[in-house]
Formats: sequence, structure tokens, C-alpha cells
Amino acid sequence: MKNRKVYVTTFCGVAVAMNIVLGIITSALGIPLYLDTLGTVLSAAILGPVPGIIVGALSNIITGLIYSVSDIPFCLVNMAVGLIVGLVAKKWKFGIVPAVITGIALSFICPAIGTPIGIYVYGGLNGSVSDMLVMSLVRGGKTIFQASFLRNVASNLIDKIGTCIIGCLLIKAMPMRFMDNFKKEA
Repeated sequence: MKNRKVYVTTFCGVAVAMNIVLGIITSALGIPLYLDTLGTVLSAAILGPVPGIIVGALSNIITGLIYSVSDIPFCLVNMAVGLIVGLVAKKWKFGIVPAVITGIALSFICPAIGTPIGIYVYGGLNGSVSDMLVMSLVRGGKTIFQASFLRNVASNLIDKIGTCIIGCLLIKAMPMRFMDNFKKEA
């Protein structure tokens, strides 16, 4: 068998680049599916939680260094995606049902981690149209955490479920010969 470490390292590098590029593209297009964790999902589902965590961390650190250092703390969200997807894929095959369930769970877990960071760094607002929803919820008696969390859950339901489904379908489409490169050597 060829050198597994080379394949793993290369795949992780491509996954980091995928997160960064897809995050930039979807942000520029303004679509609700951010896909900035697709590389994390793929690396975690194929390689396990540790590579998923590393890909998630590096993606946000590099993006933060390029655009805004204040975005670096959000790497905790992407690392959580790597950990959770990696553990799910390790326990169950990352088929469509586990992908959907994982996406639903991430839709609440990611905002639970990211909302306090967003409040600390940006005051709970993100500069998008959805800030109007946050402010109306605050005026209606919700705390900034509650309002921001609700907005984040709504957007994450689309993003995380969609990302996990796309990740699952991409893995199913990968040739077995390619996937064999990641198997541990006996």
C-alpha cells in the first residue's frame, strides 16, 4: 500500500482549501448554504475526528489571518463539527440518515458555541439582513443571546443539514480505489 500519511495530509490540505474557497464563494453569492465546513465534514467522516478537528481549526485560523483576526475564535465551531462528524462516522457509517441526524444536531450545537463568541466579538450582530430579526427579538424582550441564537439556529438548519447531506453524497460517489488510500495499514 502507498504511504497513507501522504494521502491523509494531502486530503486534509485540500479540505482546508475547500472550506476557505466555498466559504468565500457562498458568502459572495449570499446563499444560506455556507458550505464552509464541507471540507471538515469530509475529512472527519473519512479520516476520523482528529483530522476533522485539525481541518476545522486550520480553516478558520487561515481565514482569520487573511480577513479578520477577530474571526479566529470561531474555529471552535468548526472544530466541534470535525469532532462530532468524526465520532458519528466512527460509530455508524456516515450514510444519509446519520448525516441528516448529525446535521440537525450540529444546527443547535454550532450556535451554542458560536453565539457567545459572536456576542463577545461582534455584539451579537453579523452585518446581514438577519440583524433586523435579532434586533426585533431584542425589542420584543429576548436577550441578545436568545435572539442571536435563534437566528443562528435557523440559518444552521439549512447549512449544517445540507452540508452533511452533500458530504455523505460526495463520499458515496468517491471510487473505492480512492477510499482505499485512507485505510490503515495492517
